[in-house]
Amino acid sequence: MRCYCCSSKPFNECCEPFIKGVKYPNTAEQLMRSRFSAYATAHYQYILETYTKEKQKDLSVEDLVQSAQGATWFALKVHPTLAANSKPNTAVVEFTAYYFENKSMYQLHETSNFNIEDGKWRYHDGVLHDDCGKIKYGRNLPCVCGSNKKFKQCCSLKNH
Repeated sequence: MRCYCCSSKPFNECCEPFIKGVKYPNTAEQLMRSRFSAYATAHYQYILETYTKEKQKDLSVEDLVQSAQGATWFALKVHPTLAANSKPNTAVVEFTAYYFENKSMYQLHETSNFNIEDGKWRYHDGVLHDDCGKIKYGRNLPCVCGSNKKFKQCCSLKNH
């Protein structure tokens, strides 16, 4: 099965080993992709554990479950990062995550900040872009997941 993060790799070779704790992400992008896959597969404990310690103290698994309730995460697009990051042990990743909620399609476009903490990448926070929210996407357009199929023949089928 293709990974939820749209990397074109199989899930068991891409994000699943991170979510199961068998491996740790080597880059902030790998962590961001695995966090998306964790949302798509409802592995909220992993999401909590991959926040920085500062952010973890104000969150719980229940908070994460509540915030994601009703959303079906189905596609991820990672944007190229042009600016070099000048701070050591930090990284910035910009992405757009797509999800269905109440039979409608939404996007979450964020520029995220990551830090290395105890030798592991952690998500700290992010800035949401103005284009977040409900979107209309043509059924005959290429699917947002990058499968080279039409949307109506691919991820649109996940909108139950």
